[in-house]
Amino acid sequence: MRHLRIGQVAAALGLLFNILVIAAVAPGAAQAQGFQTLAPTAILVDAESEAVLFEKNADELTAPASMAKTMTVEIVFNELKNGRISMDTEFTISENAWRKGGAGSGGSAMFAKVNSGVRVEDLLRGIIVQSGNDAAIAVAEGIAGTEENFARMMNERAKQIGLTKSTFRNATGYGDPAQKVTVRDLAKLALHLIETYPDYYKIFGEREFTWNKIRQQNRNPLLAMEIGADGLKTGNIDESGYGLIGSAVQNGQRLILVVNGLKTAKDRANEARKLLEWGFRAFESRQLFAEGQAVGEVQVFGGDRRSLPLVAKKPVRVLVNRGETERVSARIVYTGPLKAPVQKGAEVARLRVDRGDMQALEVPLYASEDVQVGTLSQRALDGLLEMSTGWVRNAFSSLVDRM
Repeated sequence: MRHLRIGQVAAALGLLFNILVIAAVAPGAAQAQGFQTLAPTAILVDAESEAVLFEKNADELTAPASMAKTMTVEIVFNELKNGRISMDTEFTISENAWRKGGAGSGGSAMFAKVNSGVRVEDLLRGIIVQSGNDAAIAVAEGIAGTEENFARMMNERAKQIGLTKSTFRNATGYGDPAQKVTVRDLAKLALHLIETYPDYYKIFGEREFTWNKIRQQNRNPLLAMEIGADGLKTGNIDESGYGLIGSAVQNGQRLILVVNGLKTAKDRANEARKLLEWGFRAFESRQLFAEGQAVGEVQVFGGDRRSLPLVAKKPVRVLVNRGETERVSARIVYTGPLKAPVQKGAEVARLRVDRGDMQALEVPLYASEDVQVGTLSQRALDGLLEMSTGWVRNAFSSLVDRM
């Protein structure tokens, strides 16, 4: 068995560390240990490392309710960032938006007047702070013409930012049999909003907003708990139960949580707070690889070299239970054979790190240097080896080291 060459890992980690190179793998479902929650579905993620600290049915499809408005907001933020609209752009509150999402609809509303023009900046606050369905429909119609067209934009954009399992059907979160999300996808969406739109994201932390002389408090209960919370969004319809996407920062560390399916608003607030407090208290960061450090190698077919070192563009850190020695395993996953040419900096694999029996994080890995197409004799030799041994397709190397 050929041993994988990796960059040195700090000896002080105190971990049993395994690293594998696998041409194709499907990670099993994982359950976190050490914490229990009433929430039927939940996830807790460290924002910097993207390490999953806790998950419970994180890939189960559920109704998002008003948490779907975070995807609506992403579309608006993206339109603003790309200059297609501005904060001063006005959208009209149509009769459809007023009847379907306004005061008479029975749901949460901004209480905007029918046929009035409202600035995007105010509509955003109406969506984020007040959870206004009228405001969400207004921006959908203003950007895409109809809410149906806007839903198509939501799904296209969701795929672009890596929401692999979620489907959106409207801008409000109103119940629809086909509108389903996972808490893992919602956590990815929250991290994307925080990292991509830091200036616009600040609106999520605003505690109140007044429109049409009606003052409403932000519905996010975490904002009033003095635990460093600064976002994001609640949701509740009969199909979903009570849900919450939340984020908080303590001592420079940001955690993102999503819970859904709780029976009451009180349970939602309590479970979210407990999960955040446990996350801040129970974990410490350990660095596995420094930025630019060689994580491992993959084999290359038809190139001027047969192996290619891989690097991450930022330090790879995993959070482990404070004061405990845990088994951490890492797998380099790629689709083989990797064929030349390969350009330096190209994403060619992913590093999946498990903490115990739970997938803790997944980060992209990049080619550390160029691989040119090999000479005719090199390509011929690779072809012969491929036919006789299948060494590329069956690449499997391992290293086990006690740190």
